[in-house]
Amino acid sequence: MKLFTTIIAFVFALQPFTNTIEEVKLDKRTITITVPNVTTNKGKVSYALYNKENFRLEPLQRKTALVKDKISTVVFTDVAPGEYAIICFHDANGNGKMDFQPSGMPIEDYGISNNPTSFGPPDYETAKFEISDKDVTLEIRF
Repeated sequence: MKLFTTIIAFVFALQPFTNTIEEVKLDKRTITITVPNVTTNKGKVSYALYNKENFRLEPLQRKTALVKDKISTVVFTDVAPGEYAIICFHDANGNGKMDFQPSGMPIEDYGISNNPTSFGPPDYETAKFEISDKDVTLEIRF
């Protein structure tokens, strides 16, 4: 009987810890991004997820996805609520990097969350979006 009581006490002692783990996991969200206007099925589309502190530096998450019927879709998982931005580009030649002309203009198509129309490098303030209590679905156009 003592062993049974000890086991029951142990199970109840672990219960708050188990609930905390489930709550933390439930706080995580997914971001689904679709690029509907890829110009060719060649290569892959590379996606990078940033916050304000690391924008255009080392991404929080990085994904690549094939292009099928000139559409590419990717899902970022386990994203905590907060403010983020996404940059993606079509690596049509498969060399793993975005290619530029000698003048600095991009050769390969690229897109930014919120689809801002501006010249020059991407700007966090125009690309940022919020994740709160729901998963997010975005469409980024090249």
